Amino acid sequence: MLKIAFQMDPIDAVDVNADTSFDMAFEANARGHEIWVYGPASLQLYSGDVRARAQRIDRMSRTQGDHATLAAPELVDLRSFDVVLIRQDPPYDMAYITAAQILERLQPGVMVLNDPRAIRDAPEKLFVTDFQDLTPPTLITRDIAAIRAFRAEHGDMILKPLYGNGGAGVFHIRPEDGNFNALLELFEQMFREPIIAQKFLPSVTEGDKRIILLDGE
Repeated sequence: MLKIAFQMDPIDAVDVNADTSFDMAFEANARGHEIWVYGPASLQLYSGDVRARAQRIDRMSRTQGDHATLAAPELVDLRSFDVVLIRQDPPYDMAYITAAQILERLQPGVMVLNDPRAIRDAPEKLFVTDFQDLTPPTLITRDIAAIRAFRAEHGDMILKPLYGNGGAGVFHIRPEDGNFNALLELFEQMFREPIIAQKFLPSVTEGDKRIILLDGE
């Protein structure tokens, strides 16, 4: 039996039919492993010890609203776990990066997934630009003139924050839309990071595919 901790958003608020973290915890629990959950805000680095105020999951089900029975919170030493999974949603900000830096101190004694160093070094929206043959034309910049030139070249486009998630702040801008300038001003005011401009793919309305690799397969 493994002792597994999930660093994730509150489990009582997850959608049991859509949340992959819940799926992983549910399957691990079904296989007899000991599952604990905690939020990144409860992570602590105290005199070299990596701790968290966590709760053990006593029971899990597929019934929304009754999907997890939790024990009382305990302050636990994360070095006592076999595996810690980093599963909280972005934004990929300094809080996210700091949590990864703290969890990196558990290695090599504890398996931390994904590797905190890899999470820091490969933010997903930058990482995918390494696969040009699989991605639409993409510009990442805060240069407004460059974004205007990108729109002139591609017309139908997407504008979105670099470190957003869940579709928040994503705008589909058509060639005839007149609110482009207002959106650029809004992005400049709301985000300090570069902006993503991307050619719109009509087939996105058909949904997407998620590929899960387990032990390289």
